[in-house]
Amino acid sequence: MAILQKLGLSTRLSQRLILTPSLQQAIKLLPLTTLELAEVLEQEVMENPLLEEVPVQETMSTDEVANQEAGEEAERNDPLKDIDVEKFFEDYLDDKGDRRPRNADIPEMPPIENTLTEPPDLYDHLSWQLHMSVSDELILEIGDAIIHNLDEDGMLRASVEEIANMGPFPAAEVEKALAVVQTLDPPGIAARDLSECLRLQLRQLGLENTPTDLMVRDHLKQLQSHQYTEIGRHMGLTPDEVSHHLEVIRRLDPKPGRKYSPNSSTYVLPDVYIVKEGDDYKVVLNDDGLPKLRISSTYRRMLDNREGNSQETRDYVKDKLRSALWLLKSVDQRQRTIYKVSESIVKHQRGFLDHGVAHLRPLVLRDVANDIGMHESTVSRVVANKYMHTPRGVYELRFFFHSGITSNMGEAVSSVTIKDRIRKMIESEDGARPLSDSQIAETLGREGLPLARRTVAKYREELRIPPSNLRRSVH
Repeated sequence: MAILQKLGLSTRLSQRLILTPSLQQAIKLLPLTTLELAEVLEQEVMENPLLEEVPVQETMSTDEVANQEAGEEAERNDPLKDIDVEKFFEDYLDDKGDRRPRNADIPEMPPIENTLTEPPDLYDHLSWQLHMSVSDELILEIGDAIIHNLDEDGMLRASVEEIANMGPFPAAEVEKALAVVQTLDPPGIAARDLSECLRLQLRQLGLENTPTDLMVRDHLKQLQSHQYTEIGRHMGLTPDEVSHHLEVIRRLDPKPGRKYSPNSSTYVLPDVYIVKEGDDYKVVLNDDGLPKLRISSTYRRMLDNREGNSQETRDYVKDKLRSALWLLKSVDQRQRTIYKVSESIVKHQRGFLDHGVAHLRPLVLRDVANDIGMHESTVSRVVANKYMHTPRGVYELRFFFHSGITSNMGEAVSSVTIKDRIRKMIESEDGARPLSDSQIAETLGREGLPLARRTVAKYREELRIPPSNLRRSVH
């Protein structure tokens, strides 16, 4: 059976969202931090000859340029400019500008160790001690293997058998080398578990086989769950005696290697500054470190010169010009969008800026998106990895977006405000009778904040606060 097919033309109307290269680039730049954007711009300047950085002099204000020119003119007319004044007076003045005789003693310079730019890490600290205290080559080799298998807390994460297989080394020699490493500073290093770590520290304090040592050895799980009454009953100790031993244990370091770990401090460069001027708040974008870019006039003239350049050269310059214009427009759009979002946040969170966390309002991405006439996804990209410097401190932009509840007075209260209230309640509680989640919920309800017990438990866990049975202290 033959099948007949008919060819014909038809029209169909549909809507599609097409991301132009310019729009794609603008979306790509939105989530970048100021430092990341600066790196992107510097890379673009290297790859695109039509982009050039505006000289500092051209970005200065008229007054700054005038002051700089006046300073240069004064320097040209200075009769002492060719005289090394410091050299001239070096035999007459000391480092503090005080008069001294020619042959006076030279001030002592600081010791060389004070000029070190990087402190030794845990491996260097232990390796130096090991090689200073041991001469046996086998013990040194095994000791180095042990030190290399310590984590950042200073705990040994490899078993004796695994260390022995690395050589191979005799198991007895590995045990001997481990005992040597465990005598090094800091106390508690190279332990295989928390109990051994604490007991090594107690041994160096001369407290081996004391009730404190036995408490760590036999009742560590009960210590972690704060079952102090049961510990005292098992060990035949009074509450005061248990409390005394607990004070010693609390002063031990469960992570002795951390102090020699690389510095993990994170320095934040705010993307936005909120400056208070009178009764109003002004949004100022942080452009420090961002290169000021423009289109090179040299290459622009190449486009105007139709006779002196080949078509291939003109096409290349046109393509680079288009790319440069897209970038400049995308950067400008990014800055405008960040400004609008920041301005909307300031408008919604005016109470926080004036009075603190207790007045933080619930805010979602949709609220800001509707306020500035943009899509929620755009706002989400803007607040990602961005920080705002406010009179109340430096906060991530996402900090200002939180859900909340409605109080009995009809006011919207942010979850951050509620968490802050829970934290303060727990900080001021009686350690012998800590507040349960139900009691906290009842107190908040009396204050006009109706919260379920499970919601209080959720907020408490987000604050990393243990439950009431683990917060109970012993007297």
